Amino acid sequence: MTALAAPPPPVREPAPDRTARRGRRRSGAGRTLRGGKLAYTFLGLAVLVSAFPFYWTLVAASRSNADLAKVPPALLPGPNLARNIQAVTEEADIGKALLNSLIVSGSITLGTVLCCTLAGFAFAKLRFRGRGALLAVTVGTMMIPPQLGVIPLFMLIAKLQWVNQLQAVILPGLVSAFGVFFMRQYLVQSLPDELIEAARVDGASTGRIFWSIVIPIARPGMAVLGLLTFMTAWNDFFWPVVALSSSEPTVQVALRQLGGGYVNDQSVIMAGTLLGTLPVLLVFGLLGRQIVGGIMQGAVKG
Repeated sequence: MTALAAPPPPVREPAPDRTARRGRRRSGAGRTLRGGKLAYTFLGLAVLVSAFPFYWTLVAASRSNADLAKVPPALLPGPNLARNIQAVTEEADIGKALLNSLIVSGSITLGTVLCCTLAGFAFAKLRFRGRGALLAVTVGTMMIPPQLGVIPLFMLIAKLQWVNQLQAVILPGLVSAFGVFFMRQYLVQSLPDELIEAARVDGASTGRIFWSIVIPIARPGMAVLGLLTFMTAWNDFFWPVVALSSSEPTVQVALRQLGGGYVNDQSVIMAGTLLGTLPVLLVFGLLGRQIVGGIMQGAVKG
């Protein structure tokens, strides 16, 4: 009789590496991080502190000047918002001021984002003679106070006959040294050299690389720069009040005409401030998604 062969012994799977398991446990891989009560409490307080000035502007804009002088002041919105807004339109041409500010801020934002992205891409990824010296000079201009250039700049726009015209406010702000440096640093970290080399091997020109590769990658940085530039241009008061008159104002120039008299009407001033703040909140709502989306996309890719 033929002896039956014994079955092979079961194959044991190797024990999991304890070192790797400890590393995963320490790094938190596979876990969903959740904030504790202290973190949510701190974030809630930060939101309240940040949102309270805007809420107080709304309350003051809907109250009368007498209500604001009471002690303690009212903390709930009142019924005078429409009346105060009507007073704003009567004391200043706020509609024209809003339109001028939108034109000025929008033009400066588009020009700054486009020009600074072009210059940042050149400083970050292109090789040309004198690149380091030009970048040093560009960054060095950030240390010069802008007030020193007001007199020669006003002499220039007066010679060009641009006084009391919007281009006198738009053109000086189309490029900023901060924007060039910001986009340069962003593209150095976000745009790999291999991607540009692969595009050149495929026969793409520098312009095609910029529009097809650089722009999609730089979109989160462009959104941040656009938001900062729009807020700076919208809130600028010093240069518009020098270059423009009350017949062609921006929002900040028009706001100084409100609440005049022996006693300043703070409720009317707050109503004008409320109208001047709403476009900034709208722009933040539009660009905030791009900023958060870019951050999350970078986190997933990382």
